[in-house]
Amino acid sequence: MTGYHTYKSCIEACLKCAAICNHCASACLQENDVKMMAAICYASAQLMSLGSDKAKDICRICADICEACAAECEKHAQHGMDHCRECAEACRTCAEECRKMAA
Repeated sequence: MTGYHTYKSCIEACLKCAAICNHCASACLQENDVKMMAAICYASAQLMSLGSDKAKDICRICADICEACAAECEKHAQHGMDHCRECAEACRTCAEECRKMAA
């Protein structure tokens, strides 16, 4: 059975990314798009933990969304927004782990 132990590093990257995206969203006046990005990370982690046969599909989507989030946050990080820099880094890590998991 696949599940938590099989996808542990990807689950942990998703959960970390979701937590940091929530922090970034709060610091950026709670923009709705950023909150939705955190939701996809939580959903990915949950489906992997459950051993869902759809986990690879959602992780591909999560990787795409995290790459878009990283690109946007990187723009703000260049203007001294440390929470956006941290979010961009977590999103890149999450995207990388999700791409490996879904391969």
